[in-house]
Amino acid sequence: MLRVAGIVKESIVDGPGIRTVVFLQGCPRHCEGCHNPSTLPFEGGTEYTAQQLAEEVAGIMTPLHRGITLSGGDPLAQADGVLEFLHELKKLKPGVNVWCYTGYVYDEVKNLAVMHELNVLVDGPFILAQRDLDFPYRGSRNQRLIDVPASLSKGEAVEYEL
Repeated sequence: MLRVAGIVKESIVDGPGIRTVVFLQGCPRHCEGCHNPSTLPFEGGTEYTAQQLAEEVAGIMTPLHRGITLSGGDPLAQADGVLEFLHELKKLKPGVNVWCYTGYVYDEVKNLAVMHELNVLVDGPFILAQRDLDFPYRGSRNQRLIDVPASLSKGEAVEYEL
């Protein structure tokens, strides 16, 4: 089961193009100035099976969508459920582009099985002192856009080029 705080059908600020965003419930970090404080508790949200969530997300997506983005909370706090969800979603939407926001840095999560299902990882905790609203797809200057397939292939973090 996955705990989902909410689903946004169309976003243009959570990755390139029009994207569906799934906000997962629960985050262990509690960063000062968190953009989504209601998603921090692990209680709450709506429970979904991986298949239920995949069907709902696939039903939302149109040919105009460039992909999905996982946010939260921290999606990697539910890494096994997210992996199962992405497997189900990719049966319905083969080749779907997946971005994932996390407070962890790439080296902390590079060995999680779910990494093989991601295209881009936005890594690093939000740091209020480094907040920058003009920094594309990130909330603070310490956060990176990681090209996950290239990183897994090279064995080290490779930044995604916009």
